[in-house]
Amino acid sequence: MKISYHGHSVVRIETGGKTILFDPFITGNGLTDLKASEVKVDVIVLTHAHNDHVGDTVELAKRNDALVITNADLATYLGWQGVRTHGMNIGGAYEFDFGKVKMTQAFHGSGYATEDQQIIYGGMPAGVLLFAEGKTIFHAGDTGLFSDMKLIGERHPIELAFLPIGDNFTMGPEDAAVAAEFLQAKQVVPIHFNTFPPIKQDPQKFIELLPEGKGRILQPGEIIEL
Repeated sequence: MKISYHGHSVVRIETGGKTILFDPFITGNGLTDLKASEVKVDVIVLTHAHNDHVGDTVELAKRNDALVITNADLATYLGWQGVRTHGMNIGGAYEFDFGKVKMTQAFHGSGYATEDQQIIYGGMPAGVLLFAEGKTIFHAGDTGLFSDMKLIGERHPIELAFLPIGDNFTMGPEDAAVAAEFLQAKQVVPIHFNTFPPIKQDPQKFIELLPEGKGRILQPGEIIEL
């Protein structure tokens, strides 16, 4: 399994012959190494409806005939845009040909802003557990700290967790360090920082709050193999 980070909250996972892309905010993302016109993807997973997470989903899904997995409300809206979708909701899990996806709660918003200045209801924000090749990956999406992270970690031993640290809109480094403790992940990677001025952070300070060897900063395009 190959896992790579591409700025903001964009995570790519290659497993079971499939390429999975989480929250593909590429166009307008000054930190990414990707070009939307060149991305090949089989599955897109969206944690919530904010524009900096939905990003290039419609273009990528149509061009690649990719399946979009997200909450049922956002899946319905994207389906109206001509995208192939699979809707889920918090607490639910589904077995796909590449592995199992389970949605967890997240505490955040989820409205999608249209070009004509309308806010589309985007369903409940979520974190996502991916079970594949005998391993468990957790993408927390955008969220604040919550105590049920302990239950997530106890019930699903996590090899790798992606946690937001940007503050202002999500957890900051201190709360994210507590989240890492709750989740008991073997390895933790910070995401959702430095893309915009309100979420400017030094990720090294977050790493220093974790037990030695647990945290890892990934540069855009850098790969972890599990």
